[in-house]
Amino acid sequence: MPTSPHTAAYAAVPRPGLLERQGIVRPLAFGYLAVMLFMVGDGIEVGFLSPYLESRGLSGSEVALLWSVYGFVVAVAAWLSGALAEAWGPRRVMLLGLGIWGVFEVLFLTVGVAAGNYPLMLLTFGIRGLGYPFFAYGFLVWIAMETPSEKLSRAVSWYWFASTAGLGVISSYFAGAVIPVIGEMATLWLSLAFVAAGGALVLFLVRARVTKGPPASMKDSMSQMVKALTIVKTHPRVGVGGVVRLINTLSFYAFVVFLTTHMVNEVGFSTAQWQTIWGTMLLANVVANLLSGYVADWIGGVNTVAWVGGLGCFVTVLALYYVPEAVGPSFGITLAVAVVYGLALGAFVPLSAIMPLLAPRHIASAVAILNLGAGLSQFVGSAVAGLVGPIGIEGTVWVIASVYLVGLVLTFTLKEPKSAADDAVADRLLPPSPVKEPAGAAVVARSGE
Repeated sequence: MPTSPHTAAYAAVPRPGLLERQGIVRPLAFGYLAVMLFMVGDGIEVGFLSPYLESRGLSGSEVALLWSVYGFVVAVAAWLSGALAEAWGPRRVMLLGLGIWGVFEVLFLTVGVAAGNYPLMLLTFGIRGLGYPFFAYGFLVWIAMETPSEKLSRAVSWYWFASTAGLGVISSYFAGAVIPVIGEMATLWLSLAFVAAGGALVLFLVRARVTKGPPASMKDSMSQMVKALTIVKTHPRVGVGGVVRLINTLSFYAFVVFLTTHMVNEVGFSTAQWQTIWGTMLLANVVANLLSGYVADWIGGVNTVAWVGGLGCFVTVLALYYVPEAVGPSFGITLAVAVVYGLALGAFVPLSAIMPLLAPRHIASAVAILNLGAGLSQFVGSAVAGLVGPIGIEGTVWVIASVYLVGLVLTFTLKEPKSAADDAVADRLLPPSPVKEPAGAAVVARSGE
């Protein structure tokens, strides 16, 4: 039987596989696993490094300063990761992050912790803060460049699933299992194995679909860093998106400072009970990071972020304070509230897909602002937690909750432009990228090589 041209053409188009249907571009598939492994290594220390350093003679204020320096560097690196990825390519930025993390972790553990040298701890731990944003956020830029826009919500959902599963869940369970067996210092050394495994996957198994030649010059690189800030002026909604991203995890970083102490000392939970509640919240957040992309495909990314994320966090932030105050240390009820809070936090994930569409010709610059918002969230959250002294915990919780209502309103300004001309005018105000980027909504872009 003869075959019609239409039938032949249809047969020539390959059907998308399982990965493609989930938004995962096949050449980047191992990158998701790489990010998960890297973040396991980076997150192993989170639950015990502070008390461990205090047990070795550091004061509480010295440990706090150590984390403050680290957080400042992370915020700067989060911004730089997008700008450098646009200038050099994401793969090079990821490998740079891998090298920085590995070298300065070794120095931190040897000339810093083992030697009891606090100034060198500050220096090496601070510089190591460049490592994970370059690696993790560099891959997020890569996803934005390589993934078709209609699949981007799912792709970034899988990214955040991998990242938070590594940083918040697997690393905690791993550290809890091995510390009683081998001790804290040996556990810190094991983090290098996970980071190296993630780096090896990127080095040998992750490839972009197009190769674009050598990296940009230093002049071009600096131009991209400047453009990553000036894009806020030429594309104001990108700046708004950065603010919404800052609001996303503000409560999380504020709660880290004061909520544990309140729940244990005032409400009456045991430390083990609260750790279980907090860990389960993080697990729920991991699930939400994955599911929110599918919800966004159903009701839209802006609606997901605004209503499920913004309104959901407003309600659950208040509930996390008032429910235990009303019912006491009820493990089951508080656990349920914490799970819903974790789900609401994860509903902001579609923002990572919305941002590139706000400046389709300057994707990495838009993602750089998104990453900057993520980095600054830790600073702002810690600052807001400082309000506990003057206005008390209840007042601080209301301040935090109210910020999410502001985020809800701001999110509705992130609707796509009514016409392509809206962004075209703004694009002409920015210098062209030294490395060609795609035009249009189908984000299949240059190499990370």
